[in-house]
Amino acid sequence: MSLPADPAGRHRAVSADFTARVQGASDWDAPAPVAGWRARDVVDHLVGWFPDFLKSATGLVLDRGPSPEEDPVAAWRVHTDAVQRLLDGPGAATPFHHPMVGAMPLPDAVDRFYTSDVFMHTWDLARATGQDERLDPQTCADLLAGMVPIEELLRSSGQYGPAVPVPDDADAQTRLLGFIGRDPQRGGQ
Repeated sequence: MSLPADPAGRHRAVSADFTARVQGASDWDAPAPVAGWRARDVVDHLVGWFPDFLKSATGLVLDRGPSPEEDPVAAWRVHTDAVQRLLDGPGAATPFHHPMVGAMPLPDAVDRFYTSDVFMHTWDLARATGQDERLDPQTCADLLAGMVPIEELLRSSGQYGPAVPVPDDADAQTRLLGFIGRDPQRGGQ
């Protein structure tokens, strides 16, 4: 299955997959594949960084739910619904200009920086909570193709751990996970 090409549709599909893992989680304190994180920290990361990023680039303020420490399910639901309303509504035409990434259409910025992050962290939450870890293979291949040429920049940002070696014949998901510092065999970064 390939994801929709439009940013609003892609966010809807990616967030639905993440939401399914959120709803299926039973142990929010289970260790996640990112060192030092628990399952609830995966949600906390996504609902934490994006609102500030969006506000600094557009002045827009997203609705905030409870803390993921208190209620990760409600925190995610409020957040993802707010992002989808933004993409589906007139706010999507708001000018986007971020001091670190420049100017671009708001839906493209959400897709490039946020939706792709939700996509990759779906695996982290699935692994932490013992759920289906499969990601869309074409999206994995597309993300990896876009990230490899800017590897030095990505690694210097501190957002990605060192690459984990994977077999030369590994599938796209395994190659992407290894690139971002995850070991599908162990689950660590």
